[in-house]
Amino acid sequence: QVQLVESGGGLVQAGGSLRLSCAASGRSFRGYAMGWFRQAPGKEREFVAVINWSGGSTYYADSVKGRFTISRDNTKNTVYLQMNTLKPEDTAVYYCARGGTTGWGTHPRDFGSWGQGTQVTVSS
Repeated sequence: QVQLVESGGGLVQAGGSLRLSCAASGRSFRGYAMGWFRQAPGKEREFVAVINWSGGSTYYADSVKGRFTISRDNTKNTVYLQMNTLKPEDTAVYYCARGGTTGWGTHPRDFGSWGQGTQVTVSS
């Protein structure tokens, strides 16, 4: 079982930037795809970005493409989400999640382990 701990959330003005981190415990990290999701109040959890096990392939939701960048450091068991040009509609709790060892998905059911989430609030 892997434990995921997110950090880096906070309050930022529209147009600003934040960098989220997700640290994974144990050795069950390097061979797995990792993803970021978010959930705003009253809304379903939605896909944000995913990265394959090596970091060589990434995929983004259309709503964040060109503004957010997912990356990982397998030597540190950590996945990152760099968020630039933030908008008020990016306000949500952001979760990292561990996917599978072959390919990846963009639905929450494709991810088996989740962090506790970190709040991101973007003011207008």
